[in-house]
Amino acid sequence: MLPRPLVRRRRRWGTPERLTVAIGVVAGGTTTAVFGVELARVWRRGSAPLPQQTDDLIDAAGEAVAETALVAVTGYQDVSPQENALFNLLASFVASFGAVRAITYLLRDRDAWGPFRNVTVGRRHIHHFVPGIAMAFVAGAVAVTTHDERLTPKLAIPMGAGMGLTLDESALLLDLEDVYWTREGLVSVQITLATAAMLAALALGLRLLRRGEEIVLGDDEPPK
Repeated sequence: MLPRPLVRRRRRWGTPERLTVAIGVVAGGTTTAVFGVELARVWRRGSAPLPQQTDDLIDAAGEAVAETALVAVTGYQDVSPQENALFNLLASFVASFGAVRAITYLLRDRDAWGPFRNVTVGRRHIHHFVPGIAMAFVAGAVAVTTHDERLTPKLAIPMGAGMGLTLDESALLLDLEDVYWTREGLVSVQITLATAAMLAALALGLRLLRRGEEIVLGDDEPPK
């Protein structure tokens, strides 16, 4: 009797996987909305022809994206320190999370990959939440004690990076076990994505409030 062909069983998604995807969709959608709202605004007010006014939609979209990038660079240099700091916090947080996830994946079955390697002191493995906590604490302490508002956007960069490194291992901190690549480790991804969605929502909300102030209260600030 011939052996029955082997059938590869698909791993069925459970509640943790579905919840992670749902949070990821919310985080991605919220972050995309931050840039999408501004792109639509620039396209409507800028020099690029609107979709209904052109037959070459790709070129028009490219021109609108280029203008949006110019607006972003100019606005980044001219917005309030609070808006600038929030953007830096969001960008460094997302970038550090993505980078550390990629690096840890490359180091999953090896001790080193290029310049990156696992750090050990004696027999103790040093997880990346350790420098993450240190970065966030130092940046936060300096931000609280300084009276120079110009430093706030700069301090938001190491603070966001430290938050990304720390929350990426939040499941380990909650369970006090190394569950990074297990199903329980999905909690880290869920917490990080939820935080990214919250920061993106704050950035979008602050942008909308600023715009509302310009319309309702006028562009001029009241005398101090």
